[in-house]
Amino acid sequence: MDLPGLVVVLQAALNPNPAERKAAEQSLNQFQYTPQHLVRLLQIIVDNNCDMAVRQVASIHFKNFIAKNWAPLDPNEQQKILQSDKDMVRDHILVFVTQVPPLLRVQLGECLKTIIHADYPEQWPRLLDWVKHNLQDQQVYGALFVLRILARKYEFKSEEERTPVHRIVEETFPHLLNIFNRLVQIDKPALEVADLIKLICKIFWSSIYLEIPKQLLDPNLFNAWMMLFLNVLERPVPLEGQPVDPELRKSWGWWKVKKWTVHILNRLYTRFGDLKLRNPENRAFAQMFQKNYAGKILECHLNLLGVIRVGGYLPDRVTNLILQYLSSSISKNSMYTLLQPQIDVLLFEIVFPLMCFNDNDQKLWEEDPHEYVRKGYDIIEDLYSPRTASMDFVSELVRKRGKENLQKFIQFIVEIFKRYDEAPVEYKPYRQKDGALLAVGALCDKLKQTEPYKSELEHMLMQHVFPEFRSPVGHLRAKAAWVAGQYAHINFSDQNNFRQALHSVVSGLRDPELPVRVDSVFALRSFVEACRDLNEIRPILPQLLDEIFKLMNEVENEDLVFTLETIVDKFGEEMAPFALGLCQNLAAAFWKCMNTSEADDEADDPGALAAVGCLRAISTILESVSRLPQLFVQIEPTLLPIMRRMLTTDGQEVFEEVLEIVSYMTFFSPTISLEMWSLWPLMIEALADWAIDFFPNILVPLDNYISRGTAHFLTCKEPDYQQSLWNMISSVMADKNLEDNDIEPAPKLIEVVFQNCRGQVDHWVEPYLRITLDRLRRTEKSRLKCLLVQVIANSVYYNAVLTLSILNKLCVTMEVFNLWFHLLQQVKKSGLRANFKREHDKKVCCLGLTSLLALPDEQFPGEALERVFKATLDLLVAYKDQVAEAANEEEVEDDDMDGFQTDDEDDANASDKEMGVDAEDEDEADNIRLQKLAAQAKAFRPTDDDDDDSDDDFSDDEELQSPIDEVDPFVFFVDTVKALQASDPIRFQNLTQTLDFHFQALANSVAQHADQRRAEIEKEKMEKASAIAAPS
Repeated sequence: MDLPGLVVVLQAALNPNPAERKAAEQSLNQFQYTPQHLVRLLQIIVDNNCDMAVRQVASIHFKNFIAKNWAPLDPNEQQKILQSDKDMVRDHILVFVTQVPPLLRVQLGECLKTIIHADYPEQWPRLLDWVKHNLQDQQVYGALFVLRILARKYEFKSEEERTPVHRIVEETFPHLLNIFNRLVQIDKPALEVADLIKLICKIFWSSIYLEIPKQLLDPNLFNAWMMLFLNVLERPVPLEGQPVDPELRKSWGWWKVKKWTVHILNRLYTRFGDLKLRNPENRAFAQMFQKNYAGKILECHLNLLGVIRVGGYLPDRVTNLILQYLSSSISKNSMYTLLQPQIDVLLFEIVFPLMCFNDNDQKLWEEDPHEYVRKGYDIIEDLYSPRTASMDFVSELVRKRGKENLQKFIQFIVEIFKRYDEAPVEYKPYRQKDGALLAVGALCDKLKQTEPYKSELEHMLMQHVFPEFRSPVGHLRAKAAWVAGQYAHINFSDQNNFRQALHSVVSGLRDPELPVRVDSVFALRSFVEACRDLNEIRPILPQLLDEIFKLMNEVENEDLVFTLETIVDKFGEEMAPFALGLCQNLAAAFWKCMNTSEADDEADDPGALAAVGCLRAISTILESVSRLPQLFVQIEPTLLPIMRRMLTTDGQEVFEEVLEIVSYMTFFSPTISLEMWSLWPLMIEALADWAIDFFPNILVPLDNYISRGTAHFLTCKEPDYQQSLWNMISSVMADKNLEDNDIEPAPKLIEVVFQNCRGQVDHWVEPYLRITLDRLRRTEKSRLKCLLVQVIANSVYYNAVLTLSILNKLCVTMEVFNLWFHLLQQVKKSGLRANFKREHDKKVCCLGLTSLLALPDEQFPGEALERVFKATLDLLVAYKDQVAEAANEEEVEDDDMDGFQTDDEDDANASDKEMGVDAEDEDEADNIRLQKLAAQAKAFRPTDDDDDDSDDDFSDDEELQSPIDEVDPFVFFVDTVKALQASDPIRFQNLTQTLDFHFQALANSVAQHADQRRAEIEKEKMEKASAIAAPS
């Protein structure tokens, strides 16, 4: 397609008629891979004579095509862009990126980012020369723009990947320093100067984010940079040209320069200015930084904060960063000495006012209460909030320098309470009272531990907090609920006071103001956790649930779901009458959250987090009513649509939580319905397509289907579940791109089939053994080797004659048994077994080996019999010891829990909070969000205690149920040996005569233990029978 034709198609893509628009898009897709297409798009983007809307469409298409095709994820994928086209794009995009309007520059910048990340330095070695040349020419802005993208490529790279940074710094930083020097000397600089300084700051930031390049460790060079940053920090922001609109004002060029300067100095101070650093070179730098710069920066920061004191303007982000710097200074003696003379002014005239309710809060509360709530509960907002930074500063001050500051700060708060109480209604300092309550809540950990405050907490709550539940001012009612929640766990001397607070919080659920209702639900969680007598809550439980769901319909907030989870957890099976209604409400809330999340397309959208919370709450409910299987039948129709949709690619964000629900539904329902069976193909498809990381999670429901729906699994032919399982397992086991760890669930699934379908899947034994042996030959990790050998053990237990005939046919019998015995005999330095560490592993091996003892002489010769017999005895003894040790540990654990004490010492939390606070804005948001999601996911991720280096012989998945749970390995062994003695006395005699004294003693011990186990099993059966027969 030639250039004019392409312009026509792009114009058609803007057509309001959907049919014409669609035809244009199809045409673009059809021609996108033709030679020169990319070059023509770039020509249109940079053509000033072309219609702006057309240029914009071209730029978006150009960006999307480059993102997808410039460097395909699969290295084997055929290149879609000609090398000549790539060269042409690289040469021209640099020239034009700064000449196009900002709207188009953003798109071209994204393209540059993709190209640089893929091509520099190997395919684009001349890029740095272009940057260096243009830094000395008239194209300074373009050079800085490109250098920023280049530097950012290495911002988060580890040391071994950062090598190119050293050349970038060496080649460009001398020029940057000269440009920076010239820019700060300009009298009455234009706004464009701020843009250039901001780019230099961003380049510097990316270059020093993880480590300081060695060139900058030179004291003279570093000093030259620091003088410029301090110059920018001290220099007042020009008054002329500042926007009036607050949102535009904080994004104004000169305030951005100020923010980036503070950002850089904070990073240098918190990451590299710590004298405790172990590396001598880094410690020397830290000493130099502390001596020459840290105090000067502190002085500048205090001057900047002074603007707030007199009612001047400072952007929230700058205030937040400065307070972070001050918080980091509290623990350093030299810095605290500088801070101390100004601490009172700082604390009472700057920090405390920032903690108080203000005009912006009032405006948001009245005009958009939903946004007020969102900001209050959004951890990403905390990154930018002066209030959060003020709370952190006060907390750090009283924690690290409490002796000289706690008493006077509390005295200050008490004075505010006093003034508030004495003032007439129309003159009460409501906003100051709000700040005082926030301070009391923020310091709860310290006050709960420190006398004389600890003894006065209940009195303080009764006198100054609880009365505000009835305040005419909404924000004080909300703050009272929040503070009450912070102190719900203290020991109330009078339970009536606890009861009064609980009822006040419950009343807050019906408050006319939305933020009060939300804070009340949040506080309710603490009261439910702390409540000793659930009769306080039991009568009002239906109303509580109603109010919470009403609120969930109004607000997407995961903290609401946490409160619901806490209630369900606390009341357990008592939630049964509400279970169906709860699941219906949570399902409705989930769909609402998902729809909002999809519409916003924001990864950190609160709707997405709340959706995860809804599914977790559903799991909690299902767990609480797990002993009431009929409820699952009632709940299933509500949850099926969620499971069906979210087991596809639509549910990637909530896949783990949905699989947990599927696991509960397939395990606790009386039977697995055909509707639930319809989910099997979805999970198999997901696993084949994209969900291999979730294989351990998928294992659980698949196990349930096979073990609890065995007949359907074996008889259904449309779909054929046996064939479906084979296709998936054989594909996974044969995939050479998968690591050993990735495929561990596959042998576990084969075990599930062999154990649950004994005598009914003979035709699958050989195929499964073949793929097991194939994988075993190239397996490196002993953990997977053991699981694959256990497949063979399970196969022998399933049918020893059939298994041995297959192994003989494949000529691998000796090879397999030699490996098996080698793994059994391997020990660590500690003397513990290196393999088959769990009870379950040992038991499977015992049952497999014991099954071999029953084979006749012609199938299993005498020397092999002796070897297996001895190995089984050793293994049985190890199994017996492990079971006994686990039982002892359980008893000890129970004893420990009886005397369980909580330790409120806060020293555990004394580590520096570096994570997230220093990264670039959008990166910070990513880091914080990932931390939060990781914390949520952690609770549901199966732990693997069985890595090769672990000395622990126990594992969390001992709890999994299996058909062999009913088989006692000692009884099975003794019965098998007795059968051998009866059927072939000579073979038995030959075996026993070869045993030395050690193995004879072991055999006698195992026989005695088998008798003991037989008696215990009989007793357990009788107890169960009498329990069933007893009238309820």
